[in-house]
Parts: sequence; C-alpha cells; structure tokens
Amino acid sequence: MATLKVPVTPEDHIQGDPDAELTLVEYGDYECPHCGRAYGIVKRVQKHFGRRLRFVFRNFPLTQIHPNAQTAAETAEFAGAHGRFWEMHDRIYENQDRLGLPLLFALAEELGLDPPRLRAALTAGEFEPRVRRDFLSGVRSGVNGTPTFFLGEQRHDGPWEFDDLVRALEGRRALA
Repeated sequence: MATLKVPVTPEDHIQGDPDAELTLVEYGDYECPHCGRAYGIVKRVQKHFGRRLRFVFRNFPLTQIHPNAQTAAETAEFAGAHGRFWEMHDRIYENQDRLGLPLLFALAEELGLDPPRLRAALTAGEFEPRVRRDFLSGVRSGVNGTPTFFLGEQRHDGPWEFDDLVRALEGRRALA
C-alpha cells in the first residue's frame, strides 16, 4: 500500500484542527468531475467528524486531460496568498461546470481580490512552483489519478463514498 511521502506541514492548506486525531489528505484537480463529486462528500465527512478531523488539500492538476486545472490551482494559490484559499477552493468546485478564466476572475473579484493582480500572477507563473510542489509530492506518494485520498499516511485505495470514508477513518481511529 502506498504511503504519503511528504508529511503534512503548516505550509499545507489545512481545514480543521491542526492537531486533530484524524487526517484526510486529498490530491485533487479542480476540473476533474470525480473531484467535483468528491467535494460534497468530503464536506459531509468533515461535518461528521467535526474537530476530530483535519482535511488537507493538495493540487494535482491533470493538465493533459483538464486544460483549466493548472490555472484553477494557481488561482486558488493566489487566493491562499491573501488568506482566502478555502473560499476560492469551494467556489471553484461549486462552479466547476463554468471553469475558465472569466469565472476565475469573477470569483477573485467576488472574494475582494484584485483580478488584474491575479492575471499578472498567472501570466508570470507566480504560483506555478507551489502547484508543482504539490503535484510532485503526489507523484512521490503514488498518486496517479484524482481524487486520491490518504487517511493519515496510508493511501485509501477503496471507494470514497461517504460511508466508505467514514468507515475507513473510524478504522484508523480504532488502530490509534
């Protein structure tokens, strides 16, 4: 079974208690329809576990099949540099069917971010290294598609429906 080769650090995008007993890491692609479906499932899992779970999102844009995934990931990182990562993450997934530059600029404006600065950051590739770092950490950990989940340090190779993730996380908790 594959393991998470790059441990979670404070530099990651973490939602929930950083010291929670359970950790769910997702390698995701903002244009992937499966990730779009997983988005709602993860929200339910987070609600189910509450403070017992920290959720970590890492970028894994599959650019050969999702032409907007890299730009979306860099946009989320731009928002993150302004303390708005999770708001942008959520809005991108909630509007996945309209993904493209017009949507990303509109979302930036909606979040009080400066669309011309976003455009400049995208043009300069300012956040490309951060996205690449996430992607390469996924490759090192055996990620080859999206979404890929890790429960703690172990890759979850089973189904990722709500009941499956809850059962797998509870199983990890029982082992702790």
